[in-house]
Amino acid sequence: MKTATQELRFAVLGDSAAFGIGDYDVNGNPRGWAHYLSNAFASPIQYLNVSRPGAKSLEVRDIQFPKIRDFKPNICGLIVGGNDILRNDFNPNRIYANLKSTIIELQKINSEILMLELHDPTKLLKLPKILEHILTKRVNNLNEVIYQLNEEFNIVLLKTRSLPDIYSKSLWHIDRMHPGTKGHQVLALSFRDLLLLNGWKFREIEFDQPIQMSSSEKRNWMLRNGLPWFFKRSFDLFPAIAFLISMELIGNLLSSMKSLISRS
Repeated sequence: MKTATQELRFAVLGDSAAFGIGDYDVNGNPRGWAHYLSNAFASPIQYLNVSRPGAKSLEVRDIQFPKIRDFKPNICGLIVGGNDILRNDFNPNRIYANLKSTIIELQKINSEILMLELHDPTKLLKLPKILEHILTKRVNNLNEVIYQLNEEFNIVLLKTRSLPDIYSKSLWHIDRMHPGTKGHQVLALSFRDLLLLNGWKFREIEFDQPIQMSSSEKRNWMLRNGLPWFFKRSFDLFPAIAFLISMELIGNLLSSMKSLISRS
């Protein structure tokens, strides 16, 4: 830990939630929770965010981490996994291995690591039951990986699901997948509170007011960004969906056969 007079280095690795999607300045540039947190440290600070929307855990390990190795951050946000669960090749063991390797390398350079529990997206999104089933299972699998890593490495883990009113729509972007401006601000405050417990020093976090979108702007955004994203991810998940549907049909067929046999 550094004193308030020593320079602090804060880095961020990860995906769109780390990048700041859902929270924008007046020019349309993403800010996000890490932006707010970086501006509130009591120490002089260098801030480096190399996250990228769409990134998966392998990219974080092999591409993003090397960009910050020589930076040697005192604190590093590691927010990734949401894109891994939306791909056909989803594998919790592989995600665990990628994240564990990244954490080990970060601890070698004495970084305190911030991670995030995934919220339950089905509380915000209305999905077909089969998609809801797949998504819930995969989110739970990913959270189990994160919990295991927390036990092994004693990271700073933000239990998102325990935050008050976390599923209030006012905290979420129009896509209901990313935090909105207020949601990112809640994450910044929550990470600050956890870091205060570990002895880090902060000034009061200053927040800008959320930029309001008109109904037509929200509709245009969904048509331009939301729907194409949803159909692409649905296509990515098609093999998993087809498998589950097949298993359900087979189960129904077996139940019917057993019923016929029992009556004969």
